Amino acid sequence: MLIPAEYRLINGSWLDVVPACLYRARANNHARQLARADWLIRNRSSGSYIATMQASRVRFLNRSPAPQQWLDAVGELLAAADGSIIYLPLSDLAPLHAELDLDADAYSQQSGLSAVPEPVQLEYAGRDCFRRPLWLVYDAAKAWARMRTAAEADGVRIQAISGYRSPYYQMGIFRRKIIRGMTVGDILAVNAAPGFSEHHSGRAIDIGTPGEPAAQECFENTPAFSWLNRNAARFGFRMSYPRGNAHGISYEPWHWLWIGSNQS
Repeated sequence: MLIPAEYRLINGSWLDVVPACLYRARANNHARQLARADWLIRNRSSGSYIATMQASRVRFLNRSPAPQQWLDAVGELLAAADGSIIYLPLSDLAPLHAELDLDADAYSQQSGLSAVPEPVQLEYAGRDCFRRPLWLVYDAAKAWARMRTAAEADGVRIQAISGYRSPYYQMGIFRRKIIRGMTVGDILAVNAAPGFSEHHSGRAIDIGTPGEPAAQECFENTPAFSWLNRNAARFGFRMSYPRGNAHGISYEPWHWLWIGSNQS
């Protein structure tokens, strides 16, 4: 059962569901339906809006009869909301890797990265610097809120650039960069392959500070980065990709992973 007051993202194999009030309609003829809804159901692979839900009533946005696959997927999604499943089964990412001409086993062995399972439920952690909803697992969301408050008390402002990302979102990053002329090898030096990113876990967060470009190495010269180096461990966060890291990923002073701590 989905309770409207709960600000959660719930993942299914094909669909996810998010609070409708956090998202805008993408078509004028959908605006009224979305405005009246409690929840928005989306296609995980494309991000397209599939249906809305008000109380227990599901209404598909396309007026034509919903394909059986969507009906089945909605049923699976609602079943996942009971919290009995913690992580999704690892997705079949073979089509994505084939598009990149990537041997996943060889990539894992070479990079030392393992496939990352996605949590079924994530918590709303505010908005990122682009005004997008920020999703993290519960403990990471609470630790992030405490860390932001502590930094602000010390006169330092930190802000989220990106939190949870699905493998499909990660694939979108690759596609956009390929269109700009980058090779897959070049991209893998900056972004983990779809299915292998720490962002899939809901525990990773890219951190920036107002007035500085997002996700750039120059972040290391800011008071915000200095503060994180001194204090982030108290809240259970560590920087994943320092210079010369074993995974072959470029130095990312903005990328921090919540690993938990007694104080977080």
